[in-house]
Amino acid sequence: MTTEKTIDGTATEMSRPTSAALRRSRRGWIVGAIAAPLAFGAVGLSLAQNSGMTLTPVAPTSIAQLTPSAAIAAKGEVAEIFGNKFIVQDGSGRALVETGKRGEDGGLVSKGEAVTVQGRFENGFLHAILLTRADGKTVVLGPARGPKPGGIDWAKDRVGLGPTIDAPALTAKVEAAGYSDVRVIGRGPRHLEVAAKGQDGRERQLHVGFDGDIREKRTF
Repeated sequence: MTTEKTIDGTATEMSRPTSAALRRSRRGWIVGAIAAPLAFGAVGLSLAQNSGMTLTPVAPTSIAQLTPSAAIAAKGEVAEIFGNKFIVQDGSGRALVETGKRGEDGGLVSKGEAVTVQGRFENGFLHAILLTRADGKTVVLGPARGPKPGGIDWAKDRVGLGPTIDAPALTAKVEAAGYSDVRVIGRGPRHLEVAAKGQDGRERQLHVGFDGDIREKRTF
């Protein structure tokens, strides 16, 4: 059986790309142009160099005193490991730590290892953001800091063209707004994630824009 296909040869005017399509095309070209050096091993380009911020270290509390918080820490010994989760224990009790993708192979920590875990404590889980080993070495586990990889904000950040973050000034603005015990727990493309206590003593997680805009995301 033969299938015949007829193509209409009538000349038609090609539609011109819309302004939105042109903007998307230019955006893709710019991202590629900025990000290209990264693929060829550009030296010294790191988010940490350009972010202008670090996670606020939190003094560990005893496991028995862990309370719901966006930024709290516990220190103890690894008792058991279950994939990307492990049990940390001290003289007061035990807590279940969730480590995310970095710990999926179960090799992030070793049984019997002394660690300090900083993160969000909620619903009985300590969701780790920062892991500190006995020798002082740290492992950042999440949340991801900065823009999502592949976008123009990410590309600018990687080559030093991203926004300059004045974390001390932003912290001062949060305090001036009536909050206390301010701790930086992460960053987004144009904001910091902050834990702080409100005037009522309850802890909040705040979205603090690089322009100083402060929004409450949740209360613990």
